[in-house]
Amino acid sequence: MGNSVLIVGAGFGLSASLARLFSREGMSVILASRNIAKLEPIAAETGADLHQCDASNIEDVNRLFAGLDKNVGTPDLVIYNPSAAVRGPIQDLDPEKTKDAINITCYGAFLVAQQASKRMLELGHGSIFFTGATAGVKGFSNSSVFAMGKFGLRGLAQSLARELHPKNIHIGHFVIDGGIRSAHRPERHGNGNDNMLDPDELAKTYLQFYRQHRSAWAWEVELRPWVESF
Repeated sequence: MGNSVLIVGAGFGLSASLARLFSREGMSVILASRNIAKLEPIAAETGADLHQCDASNIEDVNRLFAGLDKNVGTPDLVIYNPSAAVRGPIQDLDPEKTKDAINITCYGAFLVAQQASKRMLELGHGSIFFTGATAGVKGFSNSSVFAMGKFGLRGLAQSLARELHPKNIHIGHFVIDGGIRSAHRPERHGNGNDNMLDPDELAKTYLQFYRQHRSAWAWEVELRPWVESF
């Protein structure tokens, strides 16, 4: 491919699988996270550049893209992965923690998309993908904060698809409808019968989405393990 991908909110799970796959496909990988020390192993494996960034902070996001302007230019693909949740009945929720969670899940996506789209519009092409969740389609009891963030993220993606597709910028929203298997979290190991989403398989769908021809662009795909009920 010879292109570059920026993964914002990178971590051990889906982001690591994305970094490995896109690196194998010949793309330069850039990983941004609040804690970049944890990303050193995946950076060593993929040759990724690491950038410290709190995606919900205006100055951090501006600094990230300004740094990319100087060193690597505008990424061909930007993937926004961060999310945060505060669970509990609404009467017990901490307003400040709620605001912080929504800023990470949704407002940060706006900040990143704004900076990416400005540059992509000048170039005349690009792709911006958002990692969503079941909560962006249906809200669950005691999960109002996560639902607000993910509903907002989906609304942002849908609006940007209508706004930017005609300008040759591909927008993607991925509804992750199920738990993602993780070797780093005991509760996410799965039962060995594919009851949880395999992050490597999810990454393949992101790649397929990225390779779509613009005559048949999708803006959203929903992914769930075979045992998940609708």
